[in-house]
Amino acid sequence: MSAPVTESAVASEGPDGRRRRPVTGSLLVGGLIVALVLGMALLSFVWTPHDPTLVNSSARLQEPSLEYWFGTDKFGRDVFSQILMGSRTTLFVGFVAVGVAAVVGVPLGIVAGMGPRWFGELLMRGNDMLLAFPALLLAIMFAAVYGASTLVAMVAIGIASIPNFARLIRGGTLQVMKTEYVIAARAAGRGPFAIGLRHVLPNVSSLVIVQASVGFAIAVLAEAALSFLGFGTPPPTPSWGRMLQESQELLSSDPRLAVFPGVAIAVAVLGFNLLGDGLRDRFDPKLEDHR
Repeated sequence: MSAPVTESAVASEGPDGRRRRPVTGSLLVGGLIVALVLGMALLSFVWTPHDPTLVNSSARLQEPSLEYWFGTDKFGRDVFSQILMGSRTTLFVGFVAVGVAAVVGVPLGIVAGMGPRWFGELLMRGNDMLLAFPALLLAIMFAAVYGASTLVAMVAIGIASIPNFARLIRGGTLQVMKTEYVIAARAAGRGPFAIGLRHVLPNVSSLVIVQASVGFAIAVLAEAALSFLGFGTPPPTPSWGRMLQESQELLSSDPRLAVFPGVAIAVAVLGFNLLGDGLRDRFDPKLEDHR
C-alpha cells in the first residue's frame, strides 16, 4: 500500500511538477532590507523632516535631537533628510544602470547562445574586452570626457555591467537550446526570433532577475564611490557617497557624519547581495540536485 500524499508534499511541487524550494533566510532578510530602502526612497518624495538642501549656518553640527534626528552637517543641513533623499538618488542610478545592462546584455547573450559557435565566441571575446574595464574606471573616464553628472554615472555603470548579463544569459541560452522542446520547435520550422522570444527568454528570465539584484548592489557601491570622488551626482542633490566625502575633515571631531551614510551604503549593498543569493538559491536549476 502506497504512502499517503501529505499536504506539505503537494505544496512543495509547482504546477509543472518541479519541486519548489522554500524561502531561505537570505531571501527573506534581503527582501526586507531592500523593501526598507525602497520605502525610504518613496517616503522622500512626499516627506522629509527638513529641506535636505537648505544651508542653515546657525544650525551647524547639531547633535541628534527631536528636531534633527541624525543631527546636522557642517553646512547646517539635516542629515536624516539627506539620508532619505540619498536613497532616492542611489536607487534611481541603480535602476537605470541595471536597466541599461539588461536591455543590451540579455539580447546579446541570447544571440550569442543561439547563433553559430564561432559567432558566439566572437561576441564573447568582445565582451571580455569590455569586462576588462571596471565600472568605476569606466565611469571616471566618462566623467572626464562628458563631465560629472548622474546621467553619466548611470550610463557608465550600465555599460560596465553589460558583460555580466551577456555571459550569464549566453550560458543559460546554450542549455535551453539543448532541450527537447526547442529541438522540436526547430524541426517544425519555427524561426530563431520566435524560438528566442517564446522558449529561450522565459527560461532565462530567472537568471536575469538574479543578476539584476547582484548588479544593483554593484551599482550602489559604484555610485557611492563616484560621488565620493566627485565624479557622480553633483551638489546640491544629496548622495550617500558625497556625504562621506564631506565628512572626511570632521572624522575625529564628529564621526557620526560618516557613520550614518556609511551604514546606509553597507546595509543597502548587504540587502541586495542577500536578495541575489536568496533568488539564486530559489531559481537556479543547477542547485536542484544538491538539495
